[in-house]
Amino acid sequence: MGETNKSYWLLSETSGIGETRDPKLQRHLPLFEGLRWLKAGWRDFWIRPAASVAYGGGIFVLSVLFVWTLVAFGRDYILFPSLAGFMIVAPFLAVGLYEKSRAIEKGGEISFGAMLRVRPRAGAQVFFTGLLLCLLMLLWNRAAVLLWALFFGVSPFPGLDGVVPVLFGTLYGWAMLLVGSAIGGLFASFSFAISVFAVPMLLDRRVDALTAMGTSMKLVWNNLPTMIVWGGMMLALFVLCVATGLIGMIVIFPLLGHATWHAYRSVVREDD
Repeated sequence: MGETNKSYWLLSETSGIGETRDPKLQRHLPLFEGLRWLKAGWRDFWIRPAASVAYGGGIFVLSVLFVWTLVAFGRDYILFPSLAGFMIVAPFLAVGLYEKSRAIEKGGEISFGAMLRVRPRAGAQVFFTGLLLCLLMLLWNRAAVLLWALFFGVSPFPGLDGVVPVLFGTLYGWAMLLVGSAIGGLFASFSFAISVFAVPMLLDRRVDALTAMGTSMKLVWNNLPTMIVWGGMMLALFVLCVATGLIGMIVIFPLLGHATWHAYRSVVREDD
């Protein structure tokens, strides 16, 4: 009898998922609130659009140079994980877009040069966050290389022309895609949770990087359904960028940057 009571006592001390959430951080947002954020981001895009297009064009050029460097120096075997890892560092690269949306919110305007000379209120903390995101991207690249070795041994990478038949035409290829997608999803989910609100917060407030990332993760967890849908929208738009040979980055990257600022304003409050 005492043993049974003890087991119930242990169960009473075990927290369920609902108990890990904080009602003060729940915003009760509609599931597709991200569509409203995209609409607001599109509106910001068309206020002095040349600045946003130039910013997106700069990201496009950097992306093309990065891809060319990987191929030219024989590192094409990490091209696909690097493209996926771009979403990890994207919030840091979009700081200038957040600044433009913030200026518009205050009734002002901002030039392209000012978007490149952003001075976050948190100072160097935003660069510390960017460094952590870059390290996370490198860790994902290393994990992807290890996955290839686990499934295909020490066989050389077949090149960009031969990798598609290997991945989609063999049992090992399909297995690696499934396992890699699961592991990559964990990396993407974690990086999304710690950065989606952290980088705009560091631009807007005097907080340290770890506090901003922790707050971002708590807000994502407490508004999970809406944030999952929002993350899916961002992923779909990024896949569209890749499908257009990264040319879509010129418009889609600024759109997502502006929309992310509006997501931050909708979810983060002064007392968070």
